[in-house]
Amino acid sequence: MAATLRVCSLYPELMNIYADRGNIAVLRARCRWRGLGFELAGASLGDDVDHGAHDLFYMGGGQDRDQALVARDMVETKRDALHAAAARGAVVLAVCGGYQLLGSSYVMGDETLPGVGLVDLRTVREPGPRLIGNCAIEADLGEGKRVIAGFENHGGRTYLGDGERPLGRVLRGHGNNGRDRYEGVHRGNVIGTYLHGPLLPKNVWLADRLIELALGVELEPLDDAMEEAAHMSALRAAGV
Repeated sequence: MAATLRVCSLYPELMNIYADRGNIAVLRARCRWRGLGFELAGASLGDDVDHGAHDLFYMGGGQDRDQALVARDMVETKRDALHAAAARGAVVLAVCGGYQLLGSSYVMGDETLPGVGLVDLRTVREPGPRLIGNCAIEADLGEGKRVIAGFENHGGRTYLGDGERPLGRVLRGHGNNGRDRYEGVHRGNVIGTYLHGPLLPKNVWLADRLIELALGVELEPLDDAMEEAAHMSALRAAGV
């Protein structure tokens, strides 16, 4: 029997500001084209999560008000389950606002949003312009260095703790804070990034790698001529 990828989308109606549900669509398509099963569940405000019922947890970005609601709810109802899921090797992919909530806190002026503490990072809303534009980073998810392309748009500056590993090195764009030339975070199978676009339609190799990590399988290649053209277009937009 073919394996089934079980995905849990966290706060899908609140954390989807940049059409990040397109990432779910790509995961579904990549599985079905290979004869793999795909199951999608959602968990929103007040919902508990079964840490053993899902192979991949996903959360996108949201407006400040929605992100504040999500931050407090996630700490109250989902933090322990996410830690247990990450400890057993489940994949956690968080984009932009979701990424900011993976760490200890997000300081927004007089308000401090709590994070779930899956990784050691903090985010601060500092004076200065938003970090906006096409971005490309060099990352290594266990298969050698590859380039991830996307679009970033964030007011927060994220700083990784000592010893925490970034997802990649910035080739073009701002990255976590516009200073250290790092982008995202990568600990075990927990991945956070500021790259929208959505992320996975522009980088289908990354979608495949997430499926492999979540299921513990090695995927056969697909005919990705169109997908590769989209990837190259995103790289050109970033100036790479």
